[in-house]
Amino acid sequence: MSMRRLILAIQFLTRLPTPQVKDFQHDELSRSAVYYPLVGAIIGALLALPLYGLDQRPWLAAVLALLLWVWVTGALHLDGLGDVADAFGAAHRDPQRFLEVLKDPHMGVFGVVTVVMQMLLKFVLLAELSGSPWWFGIVLVPAWARWGTLWWSQRLPSLHASGMAERFSWQLSLRAVWGWAAALAVISVLLVPPLLLALPLVPLIGGYWRRRLGGISGDCLGASVEVLETLLLLALVLLSEIALPGA
Repeated sequence: MSMRRLILAIQFLTRLPTPQVKDFQHDELSRSAVYYPLVGAIIGALLALPLYGLDQRPWLAAVLALLLWVWVTGALHLDGLGDVADAFGAAHRDPQRFLEVLKDPHMGVFGVVTVVMQMLLKFVLLAELSGSPWWFGIVLVPAWARWGTLWWSQRLPSLHASGMAERFSWQLSLRAVWGWAAALAVISVLLVPPLLLALPLVPLIGGYWRRRLGGISGDCLGASVEVLETLLLLALVLLSEIALPGA
C-alpha cells in the first residue's frame, strides 16, 4: 500500500485531518483513486458509530449520522447532485444545454429541492437502519459507492477533456477496479448480502449516463454516488427482516 496515495485519497474525498503531502504531482490524484473504496469504508465506519451507540434512539442516531456524513465528505457529492438536478431541469433533453447549465456555479430551485429531498430520504433511511439486523452494512455503503466512481470513470468517456471524470480515469488500472469489486462482493456475501445489488446497479447507472449524455462528468459522478448510496440504504432497510444466521 502506498501511504502517500492513501493520504491523497483521504484528502480529496473527506475533511479528515491528514499529514501534509509535499511535492504533489497532478497525476498522483488519479493514481490515488485506487484507494477510494477504502476511504469509503473509513467514512462508513464513522457513520456506524452513532447507529451503534444510539440504537435505542434511532432518530437521534440518524440525524447525527447524517450530519457526520455531510461534514466528513464536505458535501462533495451533494454539490454534484444539485448541479446535475439544475442542469436536467433546464436542459429540456438537450445535451449541449445540459453541459452549459452544469458550468453555472450557482444552485437553482431544481438543485435545492433535490438536495433537500435527498437529505430527507437519507435521514429516514438511516433512522430505519438504526437498530436493524443490517445496521453495520452502513460501513460498506460508501465503499461500494466509491467503487462505482472507479467503474464509471473507467467505462465511460469524460464529457470534459480535462474534467474531474477524466482525472479519475487517467491512471486507473482495470485490474484494481475488479479487485475491489471482488473484495467488496466477498465481504458483502459473508456479512451483508443486500449490498450485492451494487454490482448490477453500478453498470445500470453507467448505462443511463451513456444513453442520456454519451459520457460522464465530475458532477455526474457525485450525483451517481448519492443515488447509489440511497439505493443501497433502501435495500438494507427493505431487506432488514431477513434473519441473520444464528440470530
